[in-house]
Amino acid sequence: MKQETKEQVKEILRNCVSAAIKRTTDKIAKDKSHKPFHSALLTDDIVKISSFERSFSTSFGQGPIEKISEIVAIDNGFQAARQKETLVNVYKGAVDEIERNSSALRSGNQKPNWNKEVKTITSFNKGDTVVRRVISDLWLEKAEKEYFISIKTVTPNLDQSEIAKKDMLLIKADNPKNEAFFALYYNPNGKERSDYRHSFPMKIFDMHNDESVLIGKDYWDFLGGPGAYEEILDVFEEVGVETKKLLLNF
Repeated sequence: MKQETKEQVKEILRNCVSAAIKRTTDKIAKDKSHKPFHSALLTDDIVKISSFERSFSTSFGQGPIEKISEIVAIDNGFQAARQKETLVNVYKGAVDEIERNSSALRSGNQKPNWNKEVKTITSFNKGDTVVRRVISDLWLEKAEKEYFISIKTVTPNLDQSEIAKKDMLLIKADNPKNEAFFALYYNPNGKERSDYRHSFPMKIFDMHNDESVLIGKDYWDFLGGPGAYEEILDVFEEVGVETKKLLLNF
């Protein structure tokens, strides 16, 4: 990874922590609510730390991760764009099948199987067509191949997972040559993909086996090439030396 790329990532991380500190400080200064039970049990420092952690985690899993992902991908030779809008033109039969598939997965009447689902969706080739709008958190292109990535928090809810699956299948129905991915930027349950346990996305995807799922190291190495995950962690640790000092005086 180029040094310029690392510096761009570092700046995003610094700004993210600084912004979370400011939001927390402003919130505490404006909060006039009376919480006698909290006050009786907790110190002011604990309340402040808890508020900061919520603010940081919520904001970091959205914009900053998308920006860092884009920068890392560009460093690896991809063309990239965030929040990419794509208008797909697909057969109505495929759209109906996507809806049926989603309902069956949600209800537990069907087990997720990406390859099988794609094969079924792309088999529709007759009848009326409809236009659908898909927003991808990250779009990439390299060697005339396009990639559409839905980046989620590491513990997405059922609705988020279902919407991502529908969009991914629409992308494949429009052009089977395109690739669509469901991405989590780290694994909260361990180092191995097989460690992942959050129940909601596992109803919609085979999180341990579907090739359309990228978790942690697989995600970062896809974007930046082999070793990118370790490089990203090193950058985080370097910035952490600075941000931890800020937090000690917070």
